[in-house]
This record gives sequence, C-alpha cells and structure tokens, in this order.
Amino acid sequence: MRRITRNLVLGILVVVVLLLALGALPSYLRSGDPYYLTATEAPSYEGPTVDVTDLSERRFPYTTEAIADGRSAAYYEGPTGFKEAFTHSPFDELNELDQRDGNAASGDGAVNGTTAYVTSGGTVYRVELVRGAH
Repeated sequence: MRRITRNLVLGILVVVVLLLALGALPSYLRSGDPYYLTATEAPSYEGPTVDVTDLSERRFPYTTEAIADGRSAAYYEGPTGFKEAFTHSPFDELNELDQRDGNAASGDGAVNGTTAYVTSGGTVYRVELVRGAH
C-alpha cells in the first residue's frame, strides 16, 4: 500500500509541475515583431465610444497602460500558435471592448479588431493595435 501511495503522490506532483509550466512557459515564447496598444487623444472624434474609466488594471493591462503612458508593454506572438491559447493579449482586450458596447463597433475607425475609440475620465482616446520593432 505504501508503494501505491508514493506513486500516486509523485504522479500528482508531476501533473502540478506540468500545469505550472504550461502557465509560465508561454510568456517566454516570442516570435516576430511585438504588438503594442497605443492611445492618443482624439478630441474631435464624436462617434460612439466605450467608457473605460473603471477598467481593471489586472483585467486590461495593455489598455490601461496605453491610456496612462501612450503605449503598452510589448506582446509577442508564439511561434506555433500555442501561446495564444494560454496567455492574455491585446487582441483579447480589443475583442472585449467590442463586446462591451455594440454601438462602438459602428462607424469609421471604431472597434474593428485593431482600433477602438474609448472614453476615460471624460477624454476620448483612439486606442490602436500596432505592430513594430522595439
């Protein structure tokens, strides 16, 4: 009975270590040029916007950083598509903004997968997904 218990505990530890590795490994996978979210003020824009005043920094790290600093941290795609299934990306954030307000999906340049017009603290920003070198 002791041998079975030891093997069971070792099996559980192996599974836990593999799950932890799957959670950490994708952030180290990089290929190609990085993607960034950039935010620029758009005072003359009068179309539909998504109100992001109360966005959580933990749930929307790329968007909140872009609004605060003008550009978010870099996001690199994985070489095989494996990373995208396990990590949060600026693409996810733009899709979420699109789902938050269906009206913002209409109009020229509104949420369309690469660009969104958002309102934060009464200021309108054009948040855009850009790909480029460091």
